[in-house]
Amino acid sequence: MDRWLGDGAMPIISAIGGSLDAYGVDGEMLGWVTGRFTPTELACNPHGTVQAGVHAVLLDAAMNFAINAALTGRDRTHATIEISTELLRAARRGDHYTLRGEVVRLTRQIAYAEATISNDENELVSRATATFMVYREPATT
Repeated sequence: MDRWLGDGAMPIISAIGGSLDAYGVDGEMLGWVTGRFTPTELACNPHGTVQAGVHAVLLDAAMNFAINAALTGRDRTHATIEISTELLRAARRGDHYTLRGEVVRLTRQIAYAEATISNDENELVSRATATFMVYREPATT
């Protein structure tokens, strides 16, 4: 997992100003990840406001990373099945934001997660919930 810190092995994350910085597993064996977001010009419209799709990319990546932090061996997320995002405040080019993803529930084939982007005043800027398909390494006999 350490090799995925930074851009999460997805160059688009750093290109739009995101970074995944720390991860772990809580007492219930549910994963989490934290990161930063300082929107670049690529992330914004001509007025300097971050586009909704950029929020979705970062939130999806944070949830995906959090799920993978909770999985062991070669088990990994396989696909995002469904994602719902909400933008509550404008994010602007050059401002600093905090990113957090957490696993809500992890089953054998499905994972449920949520993620948030908050400003320096700890106000919620955007959030997402999603459902993911989980790939589990087949048991060997």
